Amino acid sequence: MGLETLALLLFLCVFILILYGYPVAFTLGGLSIMYAVCFLEPSSMQALPSRFMGVLSNYNLIAVPLFIFMGIMLEKSGLAESLLETMAMLFGKLRGGLAISVVIVGALLAASTGIVGATVVTMGFISLPTMLKRGYQPELATGAIAASGTLGQIIPPSVVLVLLGSIMNVNIGDLFAGAVIPGFLMVALYILYIVIFSALKPSAAPVMTDEEFRDFKKGNYWRKVFQAFFMPMLLILAVLGSIFLGWATSTEAAAVGALGATLMTISQRKFDRTVLRGVMRETTHLTCMVFVILLGATTFSLVFREMGGDRFLVEMIEGSALSPAMFLFAVMVVMFIAGFFIDFIEIIFIIVPVVVPVFLRYEIDMLWLGILIGVNLQTSFLTPPFGFSLFYLKGVAPPSITTGHLYRGIAPFVAIQLLILAMIVFYPEVIQYSINLFKVGR
Repeated sequence: MGLETLALLLFLCVFILILYGYPVAFTLGGLSIMYAVCFLEPSSMQALPSRFMGVLSNYNLIAVPLFIFMGIMLEKSGLAESLLETMAMLFGKLRGGLAISVVIVGALLAASTGIVGATVVTMGFISLPTMLKRGYQPELATGAIAASGTLGQIIPPSVVLVLLGSIMNVNIGDLFAGAVIPGFLMVALYILYIVIFSALKPSAAPVMTDEEFRDFKKGNYWRKVFQAFFMPMLLILAVLGSIFLGWATSTEAAAVGALGATLMTISQRKFDRTVLRGVMRETTHLTCMVFVILLGATTFSLVFREMGGDRFLVEMIEGSALSPAMFLFAVMVVMFIAGFFIDFIEIIFIIVPVVVPVFLRYEIDMLWLGILIGVNLQTSFLTPPFGFSLFYLKGVAPPSITTGHLYRGIAPFVAIQLLILAMIVFYPEVIQYSINLFKVGR
């Protein structure tokens, strides 16, 4: 058996062991080292320490803990709750207005935090009981909350896009700019679906009562609205505006966002040593998880390439006369199916490094491909049985909400995400238009 075949066997073994539930980082690193010891010369692993240091000293990856810190700190500030309550009242008189407000708040939180778990849990705690109490169909309520919570994976600042940019060697600011139009087009289609569904089935999305609306308008109505929107919008402008205007790199903007979220928590009088300790602990936990997996993936990539796996894959694809479009379709299908079973981080660190050399040989635009993969990975948060957004929502949902409600509720939103994916495939100029529109500081 040649080394190239063993390299593909390594890839297959890693995938199978992860599906069996073995820890991702140690499966990637440990199995790769076992293969290297058995089948490679000892000198082939001399480059591994320098590869590790290259990962740990990557300036762009500093944005990961900073964006995570920003998202968790903003969750602690209580601004998300205020935003949800205000938006629910503003749209409450529309049929399906509560679901629409959830989607809009999900988009705003995505543009200011990018943390799926925090967004879904926050909206699940606040909005789901209210929607059920007012007679909303459980499928519509849970689908809107779970789907809008995943918007943080494509609407910048997105940790997914930061990791993809690092792995694919693509400018992260360009990825952010290119993802804006697809992300907000997805929001528009979510809202359009809710409007149409509510019109066809009015009983599934009742309007708010006049008494509730009058209670909300008591006092200084516009001051409530201004206070709910001002700080989140200020944070969005500070982070994304500084990137798109060319004033800061994505890492510097992440630092601005982390500081801004802290100041907002202080302004809401929610900041103390306990909150700071909790935010730092969660940030450290998530960051360590990402970087340990990244180090394992670095080991896997080195061994895979030393065994000639990348060359063999390129030659095999070229020998099969598979067109670039067919190979892209195959990769997208594999990623979509993999998202049913494993996390987006694992897909980024396992599959993406393996297929990128083939796409480079085909001269595929890496920026366009990065947005395409980002949208595809977003579906992994919604697709059963292991969609993380579904787990988060089920954890905070009332006992009356079943897994069946969740699965039926997210189906239309997954279809919308696939529609956006198809749009990017057939109209790639949308990405370039989005970059030209928002990257005004270049």
